[in-house]
Amino acid sequence: MTALRFAAPVRVLSLLGLALAALSSPTFAAAPQPGPPLSIRRATGPITIDGNLSDPGWQGADTIRTWFETNVGDNVEPQVRNVAFLTYDDHYLYAGFEFEDPHPELIRAPLGDHDAVPSSTDYAGVIVDSRNDGKTARMFLSNPNGVQYDAVSSDVTGEDSSPDFYWESAGRITKTGWTLEIRIPFSSLRYASAPDPTWGILLYRNYPRDRRYQFFSARLPRDVNCFICNSSKLTGLGTLPHDSHLVVAPYATSSRSDAPQDGVPGNPLRNGDVKGDGGVDVKWSPLADAAIDATFNPDFSQVESDAAQLVANERFAIFYPEKRPFFLEGIDLFSTPFQAVYTRTITSPSDGLRATGRIGTDQFTALFTHDRGGGLVILPGPLGSGTAEQDFGSNVGIVRVRHDMGASFLSGLLTDREIAGGGLNRVFGPDFQWRPWPTDAFTGQALWSQSHTPDRPDLATEWDGRTLNSRASLFNWSHNKPPLDVFVQDLQIGSHFRADEGFMPQVGYREDYFESGITLRPKDTFLSRVRIFTIEYLDQAFTRQSLAQRVSVGAGADGRLNSFVRVELNQDAFRVGDLYLSRLRPRVLLQTTPAGFLTDVSIDNYFGQEIDFDNARAGTGETVIASFTIRPNGHLELANSASGRWLHVDAGGGHEGRLLEAEIGRVRATWAFNARTFVRLIGQYDVTSRDTTLYTFAIEPKDEDFSASALFAYKLNWQSVLYVGYGDDRTFEDLSGRLQPSGREAFAKVSMAFQR
Repeated sequence: MTALRFAAPVRVLSLLGLALAALSSPTFAAAPQPGPPLSIRRATGPITIDGNLSDPGWQGADTIRTWFETNVGDNVEPQVRNVAFLTYDDHYLYAGFEFEDPHPELIRAPLGDHDAVPSSTDYAGVIVDSRNDGKTARMFLSNPNGVQYDAVSSDVTGEDSSPDFYWESAGRITKTGWTLEIRIPFSSLRYASAPDPTWGILLYRNYPRDRRYQFFSARLPRDVNCFICNSSKLTGLGTLPHDSHLVVAPYATSSRSDAPQDGVPGNPLRNGDVKGDGGVDVKWSPLADAAIDATFNPDFSQVESDAAQLVANERFAIFYPEKRPFFLEGIDLFSTPFQAVYTRTITSPSDGLRATGRIGTDQFTALFTHDRGGGLVILPGPLGSGTAEQDFGSNVGIVRVRHDMGASFLSGLLTDREIAGGGLNRVFGPDFQWRPWPTDAFTGQALWSQSHTPDRPDLATEWDGRTLNSRASLFNWSHNKPPLDVFVQDLQIGSHFRADEGFMPQVGYREDYFESGITLRPKDTFLSRVRIFTIEYLDQAFTRQSLAQRVSVGAGADGRLNSFVRVELNQDAFRVGDLYLSRLRPRVLLQTTPAGFLTDVSIDNYFGQEIDFDNARAGTGETVIASFTIRPNGHLELANSASGRWLHVDAGGGHEGRLLEAEIGRVRATWAFNARTFVRLIGQYDVTSRDTTLYTFAIEPKDEDFSASALFAYKLNWQSVLYVGYGDDRTFEDLSGRLQPSGREAFAKVSMAFQR
């Protein structure tokens, strides 16, 4: 393994040389190509959002007929006609579309929940950079049946569909294609109070047929590593509303939770008391470019369980995304190179206050809340992470400020948790991104942490009132000039670094990372894009002792049937206790969306040599993660997923066998009556079986759980909702050898948003 051990640092040094050579090259001259300038004028009459573009308000609206196919083609003329119309009035921005389709019967527009608009379906809409900063925009997309998808898209942090906005859409399938109307309240956008403003805008259509074709109203150069920067400039907007906007959304809930007598699975369930609760969320926008969110006794329950993930034979904590509305305003500002902010660490807020806004080229967000506690705290380490129960309250504050400088920015972050009864964790430091050229980005972050652990050694060994202070730093360079792309990163996190408001489960190491690829685009073949790549990294303790490393080569390709295939050959090594164990573990990933009722098929398979992290030895094994969706008609969706893992080891002395088998199965059936109303059933089964004779320590032979839930939902908008649901949980009970009831719950929630 000696050659592999020094590969990553050598690569980093060589790539820095390549960087210097590239920066001095006269051909280093790619630039964004903002789309053709667009204009807009005030509507000449009323517009009804029903998918019919014959309303008086559309007469005389500015028309956009120039579009570009950016995928599969390279900014070529689309194969089908696309026409868009833009207009506005005192309160709304309007977008209308007429999309040609030679085979309207092939249009894919299933009904479903909000944001249930996968890339394998037809949809379209607008992407609005109302601050005209060329970095961040809000996406408003809809399919022909009015099912909406909204998100924040950032050239810095990527796309995040967690936030939801107030807007309307309606579509119609016609004999020649389909039409779409969108109405966006100006209160759902953030913009400066300037007369006759200029905005950035992109118009978009997703057209999945034999391949996934994408059409935009602007060119997207492939040698430019930003997206929103290519927006067209929209002029003609007159005086826009700048008065304050208020949304008050009270809610009420009723629930009953039943648990086994004496807390022992297998005992009869004891009926719990019916409990009622209530609270209110308030959003006030005093200016068009600022928002203040307040919440009192918020309902942060989730109406859909997190999808289970394989955790058997894993070293570090598993990440789950944030879904709670209070944390989602300006969520892109919470994203930093290190994941130093992870709002799910705030488990049970009793109240909260948040301010988000922009002043000139400066953006800010500040959040303060009291966390009543509960849940688990991640205890990070260099070789693995643990958890401890959080049965204490704390006050939490998070502040981030970002100063934009053209395509670049400089930011600062502060997080603070003050623990009741003593203890604290503070993390602070700057981060930046410098884009001297559109093909290149340099990103960095430095953080310092100050911690004083609570005096609770009964919960965690390190929680004995000790002081833990340390720092973390990260620097990377990304380069994309087709056909070559390069990414190089150096990362260091001190052993005593703690980010209790973040998701950083590994500390006490440094990492050198290198990735590069060459992309080829064959024409008139089954494959339309092929990327051949290599990935190398080396993790070391600060004593230079190797902790983990990888050398990987592979290829990924897009093809017909909306398919993607990725093949990797991975040579890994990991330190487990005093041993340094290696494995050769290939990977094959296949994804496809064939036409018809079967969609979104995915199979991800790792196989070959494996490492038994629990017992520090080598073995063989396989991990398979599969999913597929069946849509018999436009109303019913059956989303199915299954994961499995097995590990075979030799314990010595002629004693070998299958150490563990882990399986997860999940079926989610949704019947959508329309774009606002649906019924959903979920069943999830999770089991891990172990051969205890192959373990070096005592362990349970089996963990097994089953959960089922049913939900009726009506959504007038994302805050005016009615939910009625039921859940049933069962777990394995060793004495009976069967699944026994471990809990059940019935609940109802009603929330209504009032706007002024």
